[in-house]
Amino acid sequence: MKIPLVDLASMHAEIADEVESGFAGLLASGAFVQGPQVTAFEQAFAEFSEVRHCVGVANGTDALELALRAVGVGPGDEVILPANTFIATAEAVARAGATPVLVDCDPAFLLIDTHAAAARIGPKTKAIVPVHLFGQAAPVEDLAAMAENLGVALVEDHAQSHGATRHGRAAGSLGIAAATSFYPGKNLGAYGDGGAVLTDSDEVAARVRALGNHGSTARYQHPELGFNSRLDSLQAVVLSAKLARLAIWNKARAAAAERYSELLGGVAGITLPATMPGNTHVWHLYVVRFAGGAAQRDGVLSALHAAGVGAGIHYPVPVHLQGAFAGLGHGRGDFPVAEAAADSMLSLPLFPHVSEEQIDHVVGVVTAAVS
Repeated sequence: MKIPLVDLASMHAEIADEVESGFAGLLASGAFVQGPQVTAFEQAFAEFSEVRHCVGVANGTDALELALRAVGVGPGDEVILPANTFIATAEAVARAGATPVLVDCDPAFLLIDTHAAAARIGPKTKAIVPVHLFGQAAPVEDLAAMAENLGVALVEDHAQSHGATRHGRAAGSLGIAAATSFYPGKNLGAYGDGGAVLTDSDEVAARVRALGNHGSTARYQHPELGFNSRLDSLQAVVLSAKLARLAIWNKARAAAAERYSELLGGVAGITLPATMPGNTHVWHLYVVRFAGGAAQRDGVLSALHAAGVGAGIHYPVPVHLQGAFAGLGHGRGDFPVAEAAADSMLSLPLFPHVSEEQIDHVVGVVTAAVS
């Protein structure tokens, strides 16, 4: 049985007619850049995310850089973020001219350790980037009051949490701004790269839009240095079709995650993913951990691949151990929770159309490999 980590084809089949019709209209109009399709999607996604503004951009990394720059982050500043994240989070900080300040994650949910983050706030701290990881929101409220008192911006990394909530509030609405990605494998994914910045601030939204349009608010007038980062109209057509189905697809993901947990709950040596109290989880990924560490995890991964199952690892190397950030001066042992997680995590296939039969097959291979 061949089972992909993410089945994009099944999602496409569900929206194919709508996308074909939308593409035909767009091709006839020729409004490929900043056309009405983008405006319509921005308005719909802002409403879905419970914020006033959505600014579509070219990708998620640009979204985070633009959000950081829009709240005033620049050279000489420091930005606090977790070591347990995709490198793009730290990359965007560096691209904005600031220095990433890494902290560990908590051992239960693998989200940013808010106590560690609070301890690292200093005179150069300009922003904190809590990462909403694997489909659930970080406990932003633990940092919000302190950050506001100190004039530190909270900018959410919202790439993995489309539709998630924290104490009833939508992820993406919890800070001054949120950056998200529409990479194809996300809960809300495009047919290529795409991203957006969400905010309630008129000023932040206007600045993101200008910075992503070569620093311009009027044609051929460029008062500051920006760059080209705009959401394509073709991608907006796809995203609008998928957004209309996102709540249903997220429910299907949750049902699949529940089945995994029921079947794997009694297997010794496996730690199942947990939902932080106050969170609604949208299960971007279903990530288990193995007590036997990397050796056991890699053995299970090999068994899954041999059985035709497309499991994966998110993420095998924490940010502080990446060569790109060797200049920060960290080494193994600096963030032990993130390192232990990287050595033991495994992502199992999860997508809205995954069947019970497919889940049962995956569980059978995992159980046999662990035994």
